[in-house]
Amino acid sequence: MILDRNSAIPLYYQIRQQLLEQIQSGELSPGQPIPSEHEISNRFGVSRMTARQATKSLCDEGVAYSRPGLGTFVSGSKQVKTSTELLSFTQETKALGGRPASRVLAFEEGAADGEVARALHLGAKARVFRLKRVRIADAVPMSIEESFLSSKLCPKLQETFDPRTSLYQVLADRYGIRMTAADEVAEASLAHPEVARLLRIKKDSPVFMLTRISYAGNSQPVEFVRSTYRGDRWKLVSRLTGNPADGSSTTIRKPVVVTGKDEVLLHRRGKYAVGEGQSREGSRQLTRKRAEL
Repeated sequence: MILDRNSAIPLYYQIRQQLLEQIQSGELSPGQPIPSEHEISNRFGVSRMTARQATKSLCDEGVAYSRPGLGTFVSGSKQVKTSTELLSFTQETKALGGRPASRVLAFEEGAADGEVARALHLGAKARVFRLKRVRIADAVPMSIEESFLSSKLCPKLQETFDPRTSLYQVLADRYGIRMTAADEVAEASLAHPEVARLLRIKKDSPVFMLTRISYAGNSQPVEFVRSTYRGDRWKLVSRLTGNPADGSSTTIRKPVVVTGKDEVLLHRRGKYAVGEGQSREGSRQLTRKRAEL
């Protein structure tokens, strides 16, 4: 590997490009360590600071991730968030062969604010559990998730649930609550400083802002969630279908795209999503009037 020291391209960027070529060619595969700062410094004859800048640029783009005390490793492909299945973060991560983990930021009981009360069909100031976590896959922070659940539906949750594990699993096992559907809205946004710090990305990096209401089998709203997902490590995938050619009244479900607003309304009711492109207010009405299979 040779650097062009007469080029206007910074040395760190030339190193970064050569490492990226190794990753893209498969010479360095997901999960493998990339050369350390010491190795890069010796191999290219550059300072440790230049070597650090090269590896950091790969991490900033989501191509690699750093594990303190262990080194820097090649990231896998983007995780897929599908609109055809209702899965928890733990289930989604395991389904892709990853290792899920959580960093707990808050786990407390308090009064529901207006948005939460409306979403969960609760009275004013009803008691809810609030669980805020950084969700992690293979040591990489992937999203910030803030969940709200009615205290009446899952009493003593703080005593029975380890917030570093799967919430959906304990709801099913201990309380007999199984999520069967959800209404979810996704918007494009930019990471503000606190989000950037928690997700280890640059300020103003692209992120997905999601809000979701999850339902039990009896259509009772159980969970309201606000989430922020890294744009460089996630992609949203939807299955779109056309209306039946015979003109029958069978409901075909597909995402609602609100043009010009960077917003996608994903209705996870059964197997598909439902709706037609329409205005923001129309989308809200559609959310309230969830169609049934």
